[in-house]
Amino acid sequence: MEGLIFLNIVRVNIQAARWGWVLDRELAAIALVYFGQGALGLAQLAVSFFLKDELGLSPSETAGLLGIVMLPWTVKPLYGLVSDSLPLWGYRRRSYMVVSSLLGASAWLWLALGVHSPTQATVAIALTSLAVACSDAIADAAVVERARREAAADAGALQSFTWAAVSVGTILSAYLGGVLLERLGSRTVFAITAALPLLTAIAAFAIADKPGGAALPGLLTGWQAQGRKLQQAFTRKEILLPAVFLFLWQATPTADSAFFFFTTNELHFNPEFLGTVRLVTSVAGLLGVWLFQRYLRGCPFGGFLCGRPSYPPCWA
Repeated sequence: MEGLIFLNIVRVNIQAARWGWVLDRELAAIALVYFGQGALGLAQLAVSFFLKDELGLSPSETAGLLGIVMLPWTVKPLYGLVSDSLPLWGYRRRSYMVVSSLLGASAWLWLALGVHSPTQATVAIALTSLAVACSDAIADAAVVERARREAAADAGALQSFTWAAVSVGTILSAYLGGVLLERLGSRTVFAITAALPLLTAIAAFAIADKPGGAALPGLLTGWQAQGRKLQQAFTRKEILLPAVFLFLWQATPTADSAFFFFTTNELHFNPEFLGTVRLVTSVAGLLGVWLFQRYLRGCPFGGFLCGRPSYPPCWA
């Protein structure tokens, strides 16, 4: 397994060289942020077993709680707007990334040491979600700025690079999360996970940042201008239709909680086996990134969404 992970990391660096990138300090820091997000999957199974076994929640209660804690992701654009307009300690990005990483680490430690009720669990997990959503928004902004400096054809490749970093982190944590949960328990896994958000704080100091900010009147004017631009953007078909598609996709109900209870209560899968399943899923995700970059990078997106082939094949 270690050899497979090493080869994946080497392959990412080789692909970066092929695409004409220099794996400089900033790009490595961006990769570290996304790697840390993937590695947070170390606690995914621990959270599910903690809610089911220690807090005694039912499938519907678990689904409701997890729905609430995803709310910070619904206002993700707000974090970028606030960070661009209200710098902390003179910086627009570094400071927010450090604060979000400290918030995430504190929330995981709270889960490990002080959470004993569903309400406390909801607040703590929501804080971890807020921390990841905020740091993800800042990292996405750095990727966008980086893409503007690259050739237009390489924008998708840069996004693939970030997803590869997430997949590597997920692969490293998938099986390990199940093994640690099996042997050490959920609270110990939470304590170990508390160290992972600090990767974002380390990476923050290597990401390009522009200090400065606006006075309150200019700030309000800037927010109004951004609101008008957002309104105008949603009048464009090429933006509105993908937004509607993403909304419908995310609004589609899932059976994740019920399926977890089924696999553990009815099929009696243990954490280590579920960790193996997550490992296979993560490897499949990394394979999807490779297939896109290798064969599908030049294909029209409409063909992906509608299952419509192109002639001649776009990978030819």
